[in-house]
Amino acid sequence: MIIAIHQPDYIPYLGYFYKLAKSDKFVYLDDAQYSNDNMHNWNKIKTPQGELRLKVPVEHHLGDAINTVRTRDELKWKEKHLKTIEMNYGKAPYFQEIFPRFKELLLQDYPNISEMNIAINTWIAESFGLKTQFFKSSEMDILTVREERVIDLCVALEGDVYISGHGASVYQEEEHFTSRGVKLVYTDYEPIEYEQLWKKAGFLANMSVLDYVFNCGFDWASVEEKVQNILNAKE
Repeated sequence: MIIAIHQPDYIPYLGYFYKLAKSDKFVYLDDAQYSNDNMHNWNKIKTPQGELRLKVPVEHHLGDAINTVRTRDELKWKEKHLKTIEMNYGKAPYFQEIFPRFKELLLQDYPNISEMNIAINTWIAESFGLKTQFFKSSEMDILTVREERVIDLCVALEGDVYISGHGASVYQEEEHFTSRGVKLVYTDYEPIEYEQLWKKAGFLANMSVLDYVFNCGFDWASVEEKVQNILNAKE
């Protein structure tokens, strides 16, 4: 049983969904501490001028969990994001097919940014055809922290493999996982190229997943194939 765990980020890049796709069970770490440095409330899209950051205004205090952070909807940021997205992707091949559902999801009322991100990301994953099961750490009653918590979540879900992002390698020890019956592996995702609008700006890697789906549709097989081709070329 392969487990992956990640905070619920805002319209994340393809690598987020690649890790998710490789797992049998995916845990949204929704009660992790909120951080302005992480991408819980922002991501990047492509415009004719290049990269543009879309940032969600939030109300939070130091130490707040992601699932307690409120989005400041009174500032009409949702309408602004939707307008910006439509201006820059309106001519993309799959925009008219996909945008209405994204808009519908974004405009719903959510108690916190975690629930909003989970709703959108789960819809995207399911639209890609991914069969991963989803869980929320806040509902699993596991109170340990950092590496120990990751291992405890894997064990609770009967996982024997954990797919990690590379950033966690600074505090994870492989033997701590293996001693609990869990094999630690790191994601092998490589940024791929695909058709984008605004060719004069050049290809921009690691944009929000919206950039990919508006241009290429929910074609997950192509993502897997392109990543594998890059990995094969490196051998």
